[in-house]
Amino acid sequence: MIYLDSAATSLQKPQSVSQSVSRAIKTLASPGRGCYRPAMQAADCVLDCRMALASYFGVDEPENVIFTFNATHALNIAINSLVSFGDRVVISGYEHNSVLRPLYAAGADICIVRTPLFQPETMLESFERELRWAKCAVCTHVSNVFGYVLPIRKIASLCRERGVPLIIDASQSAGVLPIDNSVLGAAFIAMPGHKGLLGPQGTGVLLCNHETRPLMHGGTGSNSSEVLMPDYLPERLEAGTHNVAGIAGLYQGLKFIASKDRHCIADHERRLKDALASQLSGIDGLRVFSTNVPSLQTGVLSVLHESIGADELAEQLGKRGICVRAGLHCSPLAHETCGTAEEGTLRFSFSPFNTLREVHMAGEAMKKIINNIAK
Repeated sequence: MIYLDSAATSLQKPQSVSQSVSRAIKTLASPGRGCYRPAMQAADCVLDCRMALASYFGVDEPENVIFTFNATHALNIAINSLVSFGDRVVISGYEHNSVLRPLYAAGADICIVRTPLFQPETMLESFERELRWAKCAVCTHVSNVFGYVLPIRKIASLCRERGVPLIIDASQSAGVLPIDNSVLGAAFIAMPGHKGLLGPQGTGVLLCNHETRPLMHGGTGSNSSEVLMPDYLPERLEAGTHNVAGIAGLYQGLKFIASKDRHCIADHERRLKDALASQLSGIDGLRVFSTNVPSLQTGVLSVLHESIGADELAEQLGKRGICVRAGLHCSPLAHETCGTAEEGTLRFSFSPFNTLREVHMAGEAMKKIINNIAK
């Protein structure tokens, strides 16, 4: 099997991740719920991971690192904390449904900045113009469909200058591109644990730099006599039992990422993307969404054939043991922005564990499939 769907979830992980999850299931109880050894060890595990995340992402206070069930959960908390009915919210034209749907549900007045792929200056001009009337802004760091790296530092700077709180969706960048919370100064940064951070599914993280409003209410192991959630972090946003086994695995995934040079994973995945883009670029009728500017794209590559459906190509690749994704990728807005909304795209996405040989085999399989169908 050749797994090229890491933008959805990281299937290949360091061995230490699964080992840590298994150990946690067998030995750890609920943190903050007892003074016996399994509960205390669970509390230590959660705290160790929280502190490691704070250090890695430039968060001064570990208490401002919140564990969630995924990036969608984290984004819902952030949006719930900042957005009320009728508020004008500026977003990029590349946002995922985990941003779009909560904003619609909140009754926000949504202003979508639609700009072409790989044109950051055009996007900055549009953001600067629209931020004047905004209550809040939400922007993905990297498009999950096209791997487009948005100019997030400059957008964050514009938001600070205008006094507009910014929510950053780091779902495709956390663990791949450098993210420094202290530099960005965003109100919230949301990320999954199961993608670039190589942790288990069911884990996510929210970095908080703004007043918060709980999305869930329940037990926290502290202040149990009070009828409202605590007014301090992290307890204010972490109702219920933690996913301790998931957090244990996330800690090991983060350790693996942190042991690498800050740019080596992104550089490796870009090389794979470039190699596949070059291999596929000569196929008649195949549109390849790629740029030669390294800073503008990560290891995510979408393609679209003029007559063969993306679903059909994905199915044929799957029969050959090559795992990719076809369709809208839960991001119809990005497809509307780029004119691919009718069917979506076929997406290849890479991880630190993929090789050039795997990429070559996938490219050769694509050529054979298209040639056979087109006959």
